[in-house]
Amino acid sequence: SGRMHYQLLRGGTTAAVAARRVRNILGSVLGRDGWMWRFHEVKLTHPLLLAGDTVTIGEISYKLKTPQNPELVPLKYLSDSVPQTVAQHLRWIMQKDLLGQDVFLIGPPGPLRRSIAMQYLELTRREVEYVALSRDTTETDLKQRREIRSGTAFYIDQCAVRAATQGRVLVLEGLEKAERNVLPVLNNLLENREMQLEDGRFLMSAERYDKLLQEHTKEELDSWKIVRVSEDFRVIALGLPVPKYKGNPLDPPLRSRFQARDIYYLPFKDQLELLYSVGPNVAAERVSQLLSLATTLCSQESSSLGLPDFPVDNLVAALHVLNTFPMLSSQQLVQRLYPYKSILGKDGHTAVESVLSRFELLDGRRQAAPSNVLSVSSSSDRDGHADVTVQAADKKITFQVPAGDKEPRPPNSSATFINTPSHSQLLAEMMQSHMVKDLCLIGAKGCGKSVIAREFAEMLGYSIEPVMLYQDMTARDLLQQRYTLPNGDTAWRPSPLVTAAMEGKLLILDGIHRVNLGTLAVLSRLLHDRELDLYDGTRLLRWDRYQALKEQLQFSDQQLQERSIFPIHPSFRVLALAEPPVVGASSSSSRGQQQWLGPELLTMFLYHSVSPLAKAEETGLIQGLVPGVPEEAAEQLLHLTHSLRQTNDPTAQSLASSLSTRQLLRICRRLSQYPDESISHAVNKACLSRFLPSLARASLEKTLSNCSIQDSHPLLPDLKNYYDGVLTIGKVSAPVYNPDHKTKVPDVLFYDNPQHMMVMEDMLKDFLLGEHLLLVGNQGVGKNKIVDRFLHLLNRPREYLQLHRDTTVQTLTLQPSVRDGIITYEDSPLVKAVKHGHVLVIDEADKAPTNVTCILKTLVESGEMILADGRRIISANGRANVIVMHPDFRMLVLANRPGFPFLGNDFFGALGDIFSCHAVDNPKPQAELAMLKQYGPDVPEATLQKLVGAFGELRSMADQGTITYPYSTREVVNIVKHLQKFPNEGLANVVRNVFDFDSYNKDARDVLIEALHKHGIPIGAKPTSVNLAKELPLPEVRMTGYWTLNQGGNARRKLLCPTETRPIDVKGPAFLRVQSYPSSRQESRTLSFSEEKAHWQIPMNEVNIICDVVSSDGTEHTLYVAMCNPVTLYSMKERGDKIQCMELYDVFPRTISGVWQPFVTVAPLGSPLDGQVVLHEEQVRTRCTFYMTVCLQGGHKMCRDFSKKNWLLFYKEDGNQLEVLDVLEGRIHSISLPINLKSVFLVAEDRWLLLESNTNKKFLLTKPMHMTAEDSGVCQLHSIGEDPASSGHGAASAEVVVPQMLSNEQLPNENLSAALEQKIVSPNRVLADTSCFAQIIVGFPDLMSPNEVYSFKRPVDLSAMKSSESGSHAFFRGALRSGSVKRENCVSLLSANQVVRAIPPTKVPLRDIYPKDVTPPMAAAYLEVTDLTSKKLKYIPVPRSMSVSPYTNWLSKVSDCDVLLAALGSGGVVTVDMGGYVRLWETGLDALQRSLMEWRNMIGSEDGRPVQITIQRDSGLDVSAPKHGKIDASNAPHVGGNQWAGGTGGRDTAGLGGKGGPYRLDAGHKVYQVSQAEKDAVPEEVRRAAREMFLQAVLKEIDMSEHDASTYQGFSSAVRRQVQSLRIILDSLQAKGKERQWLKNQAMGELDDAKIIDGLTGEKTIYKRRGELDPEPGSPQQKPKRLRVLADVSGSMYRFNGVDGRLERSMEAVCMVMEALESYEHKFKYDIVGHSGDGYDIELVPADKMPKNDKQRLKVLKTMHAHAQFCMSGDYTLEATKASIKELAQEEADEHFVVVLSDANLERYGIRPERFAQVLTSDPQVNAFAIFIGSLGDQAERLQKTLPAGRSFVAMDTKQIPQILQQIFTSTMLSSA
Repeated sequence: SGRMHYQLLRGGTTAAVAARRVRNILGSVLGRDGWMWRFHEVKLTHPLLLAGDTVTIGEISYKLKTPQNPELVPLKYLSDSVPQTVAQHLRWIMQKDLLGQDVFLIGPPGPLRRSIAMQYLELTRREVEYVALSRDTTETDLKQRREIRSGTAFYIDQCAVRAATQGRVLVLEGLEKAERNVLPVLNNLLENREMQLEDGRFLMSAERYDKLLQEHTKEELDSWKIVRVSEDFRVIALGLPVPKYKGNPLDPPLRSRFQARDIYYLPFKDQLELLYSVGPNVAAERVSQLLSLATTLCSQESSSLGLPDFPVDNLVAALHVLNTFPMLSSQQLVQRLYPYKSILGKDGHTAVESVLSRFELLDGRRQAAPSNVLSVSSSSDRDGHADVTVQAADKKITFQVPAGDKEPRPPNSSATFINTPSHSQLLAEMMQSHMVKDLCLIGAKGCGKSVIAREFAEMLGYSIEPVMLYQDMTARDLLQQRYTLPNGDTAWRPSPLVTAAMEGKLLILDGIHRVNLGTLAVLSRLLHDRELDLYDGTRLLRWDRYQALKEQLQFSDQQLQERSIFPIHPSFRVLALAEPPVVGASSSSSRGQQQWLGPELLTMFLYHSVSPLAKAEETGLIQGLVPGVPEEAAEQLLHLTHSLRQTNDPTAQSLASSLSTRQLLRICRRLSQYPDESISHAVNKACLSRFLPSLARASLEKTLSNCSIQDSHPLLPDLKNYYDGVLTIGKVSAPVYNPDHKTKVPDVLFYDNPQHMMVMEDMLKDFLLGEHLLLVGNQGVGKNKIVDRFLHLLNRPREYLQLHRDTTVQTLTLQPSVRDGIITYEDSPLVKAVKHGHVLVIDEADKAPTNVTCILKTLVESGEMILADGRRIISANGRANVIVMHPDFRMLVLANRPGFPFLGNDFFGALGDIFSCHAVDNPKPQAELAMLKQYGPDVPEATLQKLVGAFGELRSMADQGTITYPYSTREVVNIVKHLQKFPNEGLANVVRNVFDFDSYNKDARDVLIEALHKHGIPIGAKPTSVNLAKELPLPEVRMTGYWTLNQGGNARRKLLCPTETRPIDVKGPAFLRVQSYPSSRQESRTLSFSEEKAHWQIPMNEVNIICDVVSSDGTEHTLYVAMCNPVTLYSMKERGDKIQCMELYDVFPRTISGVWQPFVTVAPLGSPLDGQVVLHEEQVRTRCTFYMTVCLQGGHKMCRDFSKKNWLLFYKEDGNQLEVLDVLEGRIHSISLPINLKSVFLVAEDRWLLLESNTNKKFLLTKPMHMTAEDSGVCQLHSIGEDPASSGHGAASAEVVVPQMLSNEQLPNENLSAALEQKIVSPNRVLADTSCFAQIIVGFPDLMSPNEVYSFKRPVDLSAMKSSESGSHAFFRGALRSGSVKRENCVSLLSANQVVRAIPPTKVPLRDIYPKDVTPPMAAAYLEVTDLTSKKLKYIPVPRSMSVSPYTNWLSKVSDCDVLLAALGSGGVVTVDMGGYVRLWETGLDALQRSLMEWRNMIGSEDGRPVQITIQRDSGLDVSAPKHGKIDASNAPHVGGNQWAGGTGGRDTAGLGGKGGPYRLDAGHKVYQVSQAEKDAVPEEVRRAAREMFLQAVLKEIDMSEHDASTYQGFSSAVRRQVQSLRIILDSLQAKGKERQWLKNQAMGELDDAKIIDGLTGEKTIYKRRGELDPEPGSPQQKPKRLRVLADVSGSMYRFNGVDGRLERSMEAVCMVMEALESYEHKFKYDIVGHSGDGYDIELVPADKMPKNDKQRLKVLKTMHAHAQFCMSGDYTLEATKASIKELAQEEADEHFVVVLSDANLERYGIRPERFAQVLTSDPQVNAFAIFIGSLGDQAERLQKTLPAGRSFVAMDTKQIPQILQQIFTSTMLSSA
């Protein structure tokens, strides 16, 4: 054959053949001592090559020299038969070497390039200086480093300089890892072989030096500090091609200095031969299939698909495994080499699996995996190994693996490890891989990686060395750190990783997904070749190389150690733990989640993924570890978790991640201790549901209810108590601690309140279980207070750490400082707490970068942590230099909730599952009120209630996202403290202390003012704006007659009435649906003060008619409003925030409107039946309390005056029977009468006034007080004679009074005296009828003598005034007024001495009230208030209702004006108008005065007087001592003059504003002074000019007509608030993304603690500063997020727009999207597409032409409107959604969103909601959301139940659309922006 045989002249060909034979015989026995294939060759000859030998490769020869330091020559890299390709490479390197050129070996990741370089050096006997470059390499690592020896800094040469001067070969590995400006320091050395060193020496190339040497002596050159660079110095650089792989591209000047050689994987044939030799037991066909797969996955095509390279070099290891386990499935093997399920998305999967099936490797289903490890025992024939027996399929296979030095522990014998089938299988697979290579376990957080690793180590008898990796870890932290010796010398301390390697431990690298690739690269040589070069020149060699070196050089261990060469222990292994890579994430995405698993890392490990446990396994696990857990609870919990884990909805997935196995165990431990705790509480706590975005929370609640987990409301705990050193909170007790540092126990001002007590009880439970706690909450909710109080109660000393942006790992653990040239470390609070067993409180944990705080994880989990000074914290005592963790040590971490507006780092997301989490919220209103009372004991309670109410409202707005700042208790407490100290400052002023922050943001300000006004905090009101009704004088009181009780013997006059009693027949119970609505109660006295206290709207239907209103007595008045049509009862507390609504269709028969007009009366009952009412309907006799329904016949009327005594009286007009219903006894007493009734007035419990029906004659019925069934007592009837007061002109018979209202109790005596203007004490009643304002009957009904009647007569009788069609009757002119009205609308307020009635505006003397030029307001009615004390009359207008029922004539039967009236308490009334608007009025004079005082106090006493500043001097010469001045008897105003008191104040006399006056007097003059407000005001014309200027500028800019501008303004202003808040959030996210990072190795900035020693030695680059970090080279560009809004523009939108404005709302929503995303084009690319009956792709805004100004936006809105008007009907919602999702999924973007707006009446078009649900979730890459505009009935609600939670919204009120859209934005897009 003409091919040249490249043959190494070392052993002949025959030797190679022999070698192959021997190898096949020895088989796998020798295969084990080495790892790379090269050592599986048997070395047949290895004579020591002496100097002068030559090496020939092909035709090129190289003459060997004797190495100076033979121990630096690589060993055991060459194998006896070298594949052709490698020989070619070696030949090329030799050529370059002979030319004196430096080479660059470039190629895919893997150990091949390094091994070729090393083989060459071994072949040519050259010494090597190896350096692995990383992103932390600096020029000092290459040139010279300073070290201090006995107080002086010396320069120590580093690798490049050593190699140059000694003539070694410098191997630089990983050029693409070094930062850009580091390597150019080598440029000159490479090109001209010269270099200037820091210590003043100069390296010069050999030929120049030799030239100089001819002219000068060596001494001269030495004195000039010139050093010769050896002619043997060469550089071999190893690097990856950069555009293909990640890293920095080569610097062109550097690149030009190297000769490059592409070293690709070995060719197929060579590789195949190699693999055959490794796996003799494996079928040849299978080997070639595996290799084909590998080659395919490394091809260009596969990398263009985005598949990472297959780690070809690891096939050797894989075949080792196959050789022992021929039955292993290839697919599983491939999974270990190339875990494609974890690293690739869906497309990647299919690509890989299609390749697998091409090569017939998809056999995972057929062949069983090894199921479990049967036994592990120490190996007898080789130490450091163990024999492991594994059950695989039906065979038992025993093989040897490396093992630790402890005794192996049999499997399944650990108490803390519960074996589950999947775990035992995993362990068996790990054993197989462990036979050949290092492993990496991939699994989600909290799934048990660490536990499995520990179990694995114990089975093999390994000691574990855990190393927690964090993000900004440097190569130094991994390998060696500097420290100072006691004498001040600097030295290097090996890191745990290095000691583990030397001692043969199992190194656990926890979190390799966090650490930067550039740093991990340092380890690649350790992982591949088991060799390591350290900073101080130490070399670690592989065990067999070390032994060979010893033999060859005949050195002892001692001698090698002096040359700092150490062996790596043969059983050393690395086990890495990582979280799954985030598929498709860019490597630099902010969350630290990255696609970390790239081609380089693939070559380093074999991968095993820890799959989440199956439900059954998890159940077993929980029951094994927590034996006492209640079965049912655990079952529910797992059901929930697994239903969350199985969805492919990202929200549910993220919820599931906070319910990791670890968290479930924690919940179960609590449940086993406290079995009655509610599961939903535990789950909500674990997910911190209080702070989830609204979508996620909805999704969680839905899942909870699907898993039928009810929320039980926990009882508030009783407060704490101490008893003999035991603290009890609620039901939990704990011993009180006895501390050694009393001073460190916190003591804090704390007012107990139930809610914080609950949190503390919860905390105590977890604290007793030994958990570390995490408290999350908004700012100012009392986290610190709670924690301090908690520790105070437990008497625990605490250490306190406050974290911030610049916290580093060092500041958390140790602070280095320099004393006398020696570095000392100060323990941080963390270390102190660990030592002494204190409680460590970490505050603001979310402010520190998560990569820093994650070092707390090992501390919490395994109780281990390595400190910077080499000490370590461990949980149990071990060796020297350790800190044992004190058993009492605990951590309490405080953090703000994640997300906007805190913008901290998501501490909870990163570390939430190692802590027990508690959400701390603002106290509930009652608790908060109680607490504020303690802070401000003198602040009036009304003020506190207003504050609590207003802040409660603001908080719920913050939760919904209407406002961004969460107002907290801290703010309220500060307000209350201020009011407590300065009581006469107004509340309205003091709240500005909190709200002035928002005064420049107009939208926020409007929202706030609205909320504050709603709760009656008159912010912005002036003390002068008091609008009380005008008072008119009452006519004089006259005595108008007598009432006489006739008691003569005449039988006609005194009648006995028989009584009979019968029980009630009760039907029922009927179950009613009670709905509660939030009430939007608004305080009315916001900007001005009037009689109206508050108002709100009842959520009623527009056809409903209000027919009664009544209030119950008691501390908290309850209002009841009854409606008829349909019959409904609403109840609400006077101050409450809920309205309860009961629909009583079922109790009262169905109404057919118009035919039967029901009319209902309500009577509230008293104690013991508080809170129950009797309803009475006049046409069909029913009454229903909350439990019973009673039927009577006939058209009865009900008297309810004594309903609070639980009896009611019924009578029928023209009937002659009274029915008394006793509710408590359940009996009816009927009293038969000899007369026919017109009406009944209950004037006292035992005296009733009856009116005879035709004559209006009055009778008084007296009855025995307690009517019992047996002595069915006799009632007496007395007739009453009415006589007029005798008057001069012939006493006419008095006109008969028909009372409208008669009080049932008497006026208090002082009121009576005031009314009659004479001192008088007597029983009395107040009566009102149409002819007078009020009548007082003195002596009635208790005195038998004639009772005097005093009247306040009206000028005109009310009934005589014609009621011209007022109010609602104006609609139906001449509507029939049928009969009398049913409600008199007249009440007496006895304690306020007032009669109040509601009268229509037509009967009011408007001329007297309003001046001529004022038009009276539109009023529904007026309240006529007759005050008998002040003898005044007021008319208060009741504003018109918003809506009026269509049933007008029915209304007119209820009342003659549009409102109903009832008394409310003692000094007020309540009115309800026909539109359901409830208003509370205060009429009593005393009450009004009190309120006005309070109101003025709230505004504050800013009386317009200028504020004075006085400085009191001790010797006041400039102002003579302040004096009172003379008092002028005539009281004329005096101005100035410095002597008169009073007046406007002289210079230092008292007055209205003198200069030095001691106090102020006001002698009652009008003060002439410009009011402050006028001074501050801007003249109107200036403001107008400014406005016009603005408008014109805007219009001109976009040439928009005025009309268009106002149209657009309409849409824009409707969503202004949402746009504003979205933009705020977007801005802050953008700012957060731009947050600067630490740049290390700077020459200026702040001192970097890690470099403090380098600073001592005098280096320059020891600073760090913050700067913009360039994106990592090779990381993909951040693409914008892609959003599509699908708007419904179908005909139905236009058609129903009149009903609920849906089209306009959609247009507003579209407007909001366009405005909010304006100028964020780089972050969001959006388009807006319409769908209607015409089709589903009507383009409104194309993605590339987003509208830039109002004109273009208006055009879009007009298009929408026009389209909806003219399009076909039909519904394409489903198709539009499907098409959009498909289309978006194909575009390149960071994330994809589709928002569908639709009024989809899906059922009408026969579309199943399930299909829609499928479409919404059809592509996991696209987040689709649907907003339905609530259509008919509850259809939308039903729809939402079937759609996936958090993906669909129903806007019953179209006003919600923009809000919902905002919610979608904030909870999803922004969560990751």
